[in-house]
Amino acid sequence: MPGGPRDYQINLGEPVTHIARDQHWIHSFMLLVSLAIFVVVFAVMFYAIWKHRKSRGHQSASFHESTAVEIAWTVVPFLIIIAMAIPATRMVLEQKDTSNADLTLKVTGYQWKWGYEYIRCEGAGISFLSTLSTPRAQIENREPKSVTYLSEVDNPLVVPLNKKVRVIVTANDVIHSWMVPAFGVKQDAIPGFVRDTWFRAEKVGT
Repeated sequence: MPGGPRDYQINLGEPVTHIARDQHWIHSFMLLVSLAIFVVVFAVMFYAIWKHRKSRGHQSASFHESTAVEIAWTVVPFLIIIAMAIPATRMVLEQKDTSNADLTLKVTGYQWKWGYEYIRCEGAGISFLSTLSTPRAQIENREPKSVTYLSEVDNPLVVPLNKKVRVIVTANDVIHSWMVPAFGVKQDAIPGFVRDTWFRAEKVGT
């Protein structure tokens, strides 16, 4: 499926925005840091278990505490957390910065459809509903599924390339989630609340 997962894919989907690329980078960075911590901790633990086992005549240590060890296992995790928090915080702040948008859209979640309205842009005032257009026969397995199965709509939202698009999200009935994985954007639509996010599309696509 275009834009969907590939066979044997082991990572996130292909990013097409700056924010999505940042998410991919920080995902890999956090994973490598966690892997390094796992390897070091378990290597030390298994070495201690193997090298100081009872069958080799080792006895339990009699000391109660070590100032150096106490300082080390406090300072080292603190430094690791700081090293992980700085890029993560920078990315989250960037994701939340919806200022200086080139155009603003209002997105309303309805059951089985989305409502779109152009608010601050050249086409201000235009609004429409976007409804799933996959035939029932495909959904009920009476016909072969198309490559756009469950992702095709009758009225797709159209936005310009390389423009900062602010999206104001709300819902009319129940909680929905407006998400475009390739953009690195996901915002819950909650009835009675207005929340916003943004994206800048850098590649032509559907």
